[in-house]
Amino acid sequence: MTPGTRRGYAKGRAKRNEILDQAMTLFGEAGYRGASLRVIATRCGISHPGLLHHFPTKEALLLAVLQRRDDVDDEWLALGVTRGVDHLRRLVDLAELNAKRRGIVELFSVVAAEATAPDHPAHAYFEARYRTSVANTERAYLQAREAGELRDDVDPSAAGQQLIALMDGLQIQWLISDCTTDMAGVLRAHVRAQLTVDF
Repeated sequence: MTPGTRRGYAKGRAKRNEILDQAMTLFGEAGYRGASLRVIATRCGISHPGLLHHFPTKEALLLAVLQRRDDVDDEWLALGVTRGVDHLRRLVDLAELNAKRRGIVELFSVVAAEATAPDHPAHAYFEARYRTSVANTERAYLQAREAGELRDDVDPSAAGQQLIALMDGLQIQWLISDCTTDMAGVLRAHVRAQLTVDF
């Protein structure tokens, strides 16, 4: 590979990342249905065909934006590494991180609500994401139970579903309250009340 080719690839990657950043912002502001590829292209200083060179459809762009968000979160959560109470603690840490990323929280909340429609291009994505999130959280509660760290009256299955619902509900409250809701504090208190160990 020549130096010129490497520079071309680097420029292409940089432009692709800029498109993802602008799309994330616009999808968060206007939703998937309200966002326009032409507006995203203009914000990136490229033509509409230039944007389509990187992402051939609006659906492909949305799924790439959601995947990018998941890659960041998965790295943060270190899935497969944390167990039990440590995994629950990482979920609270994630809420703390999200309090510094309004655009990502906005994107997730707006598009998740839109994606309840079965014909939405991200419907299958969110269906799989919720199934995985709830299963991972239920597993963490089961591991806490096995370690003797979960109160006897807490059902791991219900607790897993409730914690994911609480996280998402808090994100909406946080957005509506102009980012004043203490998402991490509420989550921490909720989980602490379920455990027999310090949290």
